[in-house]
Amino acid sequence: MNYNFREIEAKWQKYWAKNQTFKAHNDSDKPKYYVLDMFPYPSGAGLHVGHPLGYIASDIYARYKRHKGFNVLHPMGYDSFGLPAEQYAIQTGQHPAITTETNIKRYREQLDELGFSFDWSREVRTSNPQYYKWTQWVFIQLFDSWYNKKTDKAEDISELISIFQKEGNEKVEAVCDDDTSIFSAEDWANFSDKTRQEILLKYRLTYLADAEVNWCPALGTVLANDEVVNGVSERGGHPVIRKKMTQWMMRITAYAQRLLDGLDTIDWPQPLKDSQTNWIGRSEGASATFNVIDNLDTERSRSDQDVISAPLNHQFQIEVFTTRPDTIFGTSFMTLAPEHELVAKITTPDQKEAVDAYVEATAKRSERDRMADVKTISGVFTGGYAEHPFTKEPIPIWIGDYVLASYGTGAVMAVPCGDQRDYDFAKHFNIPIPNIFEGVDISEEAFADKANTIIANSDFLDGLPYKEATKKIIEELEKIGQGEGKINYRLRDAVFSRQRYWGEPFPVYYVDGMPQMISDEHLPLELPEVKKYLPTETGEPPLGNATKWTWNTDTNSVVENEQIDNTTVFSLELNTMPGWAGSSQYFNRYMDPQNSKAIYSQEAIDYWQDVDLYIGGSEHATGHLLYSRFWQKFLFDKGIAPKEEFAKKLINQGMITGTSAIVYRISGTNKYVSCGLKKDYEVEELRVDVNLVNTSDEINIEDLKKWQPDFKEAEFILEDGKYVVGREVEKMSKRWFNVVNPDAICEEYGADSLRLYEMFLGPLEQSKPWNTAGISGVHSFLKKIWKLYSPFVDGSLSGVEAEPTAENLKTLHKTIKKVEEDIENFSFNTSVSTFMICVNELTAQKCTSKAILEPLAILVSPYAPHIAEELWEKLGHSESISEAPFPKFEGKYLVESSKEYPISFNGKMRFTMELPLDMGKDDIEAAVMAHEKTQAQLQGRTPKKVIVVPGRIVNIVG
Repeated sequence: MNYNFREIEAKWQKYWAKNQTFKAHNDSDKPKYYVLDMFPYPSGAGLHVGHPLGYIASDIYARYKRHKGFNVLHPMGYDSFGLPAEQYAIQTGQHPAITTETNIKRYREQLDELGFSFDWSREVRTSNPQYYKWTQWVFIQLFDSWYNKKTDKAEDISELISIFQKEGNEKVEAVCDDDTSIFSAEDWANFSDKTRQEILLKYRLTYLADAEVNWCPALGTVLANDEVVNGVSERGGHPVIRKKMTQWMMRITAYAQRLLDGLDTIDWPQPLKDSQTNWIGRSEGASATFNVIDNLDTERSRSDQDVISAPLNHQFQIEVFTTRPDTIFGTSFMTLAPEHELVAKITTPDQKEAVDAYVEATAKRSERDRMADVKTISGVFTGGYAEHPFTKEPIPIWIGDYVLASYGTGAVMAVPCGDQRDYDFAKHFNIPIPNIFEGVDISEEAFADKANTIIANSDFLDGLPYKEATKKIIEELEKIGQGEGKINYRLRDAVFSRQRYWGEPFPVYYVDGMPQMISDEHLPLELPEVKKYLPTETGEPPLGNATKWTWNTDTNSVVENEQIDNTTVFSLELNTMPGWAGSSQYFNRYMDPQNSKAIYSQEAIDYWQDVDLYIGGSEHATGHLLYSRFWQKFLFDKGIAPKEEFAKKLINQGMITGTSAIVYRISGTNKYVSCGLKKDYEVEELRVDVNLVNTSDEINIEDLKKWQPDFKEAEFILEDGKYVVGREVEKMSKRWFNVVNPDAICEEYGADSLRLYEMFLGPLEQSKPWNTAGISGVHSFLKKIWKLYSPFVDGSLSGVEAEPTAENLKTLHKTIKKVEEDIENFSFNTSVSTFMICVNELTAQKCTSKAILEPLAILVSPYAPHIAEELWEKLGHSESISEAPFPKFEGKYLVESSKEYPISFNGKMRFTMELPLDMGKDDIEAAVMAHEKTQAQLQGRTPKKVIVVPGRIVNIVG
């Protein structure tokens, strides 16, 4: 009976679905184990072979844990809001919900075809109103909360209001906006309702603020930093500029220290922890304030004395944060971020044109590009000056794009002798540097002493080492009211608004310009229908196109816009939430996804608690994984989540790379030159579909011309009558046309072959290249397994009840031991090798014993579940193999009871003998001498001596 993998796989996929084999229960007596994959965005192109790598690994572990007696939760869902579906809707007019549904259907077919043990009864979709109801609900909880520094946690806003009513805010220790004014209880009582709401927005954990954002005019929306690459949108390659807009923000900075501390409590990859640590960017130092000097009449020439004698403009102060306050006496100039709010206010008229041009140019560069660019030196003098806090000397104020508005205060005190970029900037623009500092490397102990040799009034630094000098500087800044010690974080509050249609609606309406939350019982607030998915003609987000998008507070319902009266009917928020909103708590919703009354029941959360194993990409380190930890900590503070960290262990799977095919276009022409001839021309590289290329790297030109219109009229310069493409191993991506479709692999080789091969490619965490030719070897191995079970498959049952031999048991138990160790260590690639060795040995041993083949089928089951289920049934079982307990390793079968001795004559081995390990030296000698092969070698001679080393060798001399 042949191994008909297509029939077998279809049969068991249908069985699992019908019987809900992998459904988890919230009330099981078994111990729980929660295995989670980062859920996918369902794109129209479906999966390629790189996508299932992490899913296969998690599935192996989930199945293994079931065999180990755990109640396993292994859910799957879809991150189904997002920009791609919206862009497609803009291009075609088709509603994003329709394309999303189509894409999900395609994904589901592919996932089912690969045999994953998902509990599909718990499927979630972020675009489903019954799901995003709870995203909206969490948003409301954040809005109704503030962060209490005393208790170091989020608390209800009603408690803060109570404090304001009793004593004002002077003694309140809270995370709030920097410009929050001090007021008394009497002031609070006299404030208007709108003023109170404005004050509370400065404390809420989600709030409205003017923020610098990445604005993409072509897409009509704000983009997150990770959606911008080299100054253009990752999707579509459209220009992105920095722009200030009113946005909803998340006060993630309140949790900065806890996000850092929590990394020590979770088993996550160290590189990922390092990424989050660096992104949060904790640093200790001081805040220092520099007063701006009044601008002078720019029509007359300035002298240093003019600047020194000019009055201070106390309306304008520049705050800087420095980790080296002891270097303050080395400040030669100040640099502001081009988007700093003071730039326009302090720039002199004669510098305005240059400053405006520079600000406009910088707005076209993303923060990421500016941070990465350490070579380019650019900046403009504002014409303004600030006064040094201690020396009272004037300090010129420049702007430069190496300073970021989102980091620190958006301003730096430039110390050329201590910072390379400050030094390069000063040299480039000929800004004077005190000679004693020029080129000096600031050591922690030496700088303070260097500083006080040129500053007459710096006696308080005299001879102090670095740490004491730092402390002293902070004390002196506090004395003059121009600074204090401070801990700073690089982390900024997260922008939470997107000018898109296809996203979660905010449960917000506006009364007198102030945001009001829709009550929980009226959620979800569902997306309205719109005719156009682009921003309105007046620049409003796409929801501005809706004709029925206002909130009636009498009926608590959405009504037509024409009913707005600002008495009972009010405008709703036009922005939608970002892509990471729905993914920030989906792991909790999986615990009880059908619950319509709560985000989950107490019973569910008490049982599942948290994720035991999370598998996904490292590219989400400072996006989803950071935001999710923030939401989880907030939910923990509010008593909604039982654990402060949502995932105990995280594994970042490596990527499967593809081999791209490259054609070479001669620059400025429509001519393409073969790879071997490219050195003779100036060429541009273009990727083409790898499916057009044969195994000799030759492309069929006629097929290429049909593939894309750009090639239809192209001219091709061949070598030896052929066009040979270049090859490059890189990320498998639709963008590079180097993807391999898993459907084709499953059709030709089967899902079990694909699963085994992806694991066999190499360690889970490492990237590895895909080579379709290699899968045939794994497929041949599955045929060997099938053949090994032939007595059961064919129904002959010959020898199946035979007692296993010592060799059989040794092979089985060393396999059990190795496979269990490999799974526990996530070394799935070596397990596949172990299976191959095991099957080869049992085949050579002509093993047909059911006592051996039953446990072997269970061992194989997590990796190749379809063939394992079929063999289990052939072995006589009626229940799924997934219910079978994992084989128990017994070390006694690996203990050697005998030794194969090499028998030598005059140092040359002639044969071997199997003898008991506990046999004594004399008995060994007697047994060897009595052996017929020994007698044949001696031919009647008496040996001079017999050397016996027990457990090692026997050597007959003479």
